[in-house]
Amino acid sequence: MLVKTKAIVLTSLKYGESDLIVKCFTEEGAKTYLLKRILKSKSKKINIAYFQPLTQLRILANHNNRGTLNSIKEAGISYLYQTISTNVFKQASAFFLAEILTSSLYEEEKNPRLFQYIETALIWLDTHDKTSNFHILFLLNLSKYLGFYPEMKEKNSLYFDLSEGYFTDAKPLNSFISGEKLILFKSLIGINFDVIGKLQLNSKSRAKLLDILLEYYELHLSGFRKPKSLNVLKEVFE
Repeated sequence: MLVKTKAIVLTSLKYGESDLIVKCFTEEGAKTYLLKRILKSKSKKINIAYFQPLTQLRILANHNNRGTLNSIKEAGISYLYQTISTNVFKQASAFFLAEILTSSLYEEEKNPRLFQYIETALIWLDTHDKTSNFHILFLLNLSKYLGFYPEMKEKNSLYFDLSEGYFTDAKPLNSFISGEKLILFKSLIGINFDVIGKLQLNSKSRAKLLDILLEYYELHLSGFRKPKSLNVLKEVFE
């Protein structure tokens, strides 16, 4: 079926001598495309430069049945980043989040709210200066669309049960956080990107929050893997 859709590039992998396999999150869901001979093609309809992590595109694509690779007939930029490609901190966040999304988004069903969240969040990253906490809040709020955002009923409790996703006064038997880590975690709950500049986080507290969120994702998403770019991200933000 031939469809027009927005798409956010997640990964691209060379296949053979001249082909590229590209995974995107689109308005139609997560899709994987085989771009034949693109590494040797001079076509103006599809540019190899478009398939960098988190590039936002508009594509004309053939979507096949499940289990088969799709194809792209035409592609163009939907939103052109102005700062992400030149700012080392934003670049580090982008590569990290591309890996996160690759491990998290594997459903082919439409999820327009999730697509809109990712699209607008990345534009926010591109258009704002105070972004050192962006990747942390992005992860927490992404969990809302993936179905395991923390339950808010007992936010003032002594513990947060990472396995169950709720606050409690009873010490959990499984993975949990308390004390300083719990205070840090609570500081993220319920806020949006426009106020993250007010969060008083140093590199150590930022690293602690990131480790908490990655463990949270591992507990709730089957097959989730910690990104290879994690160490680079931490070094950049030290």
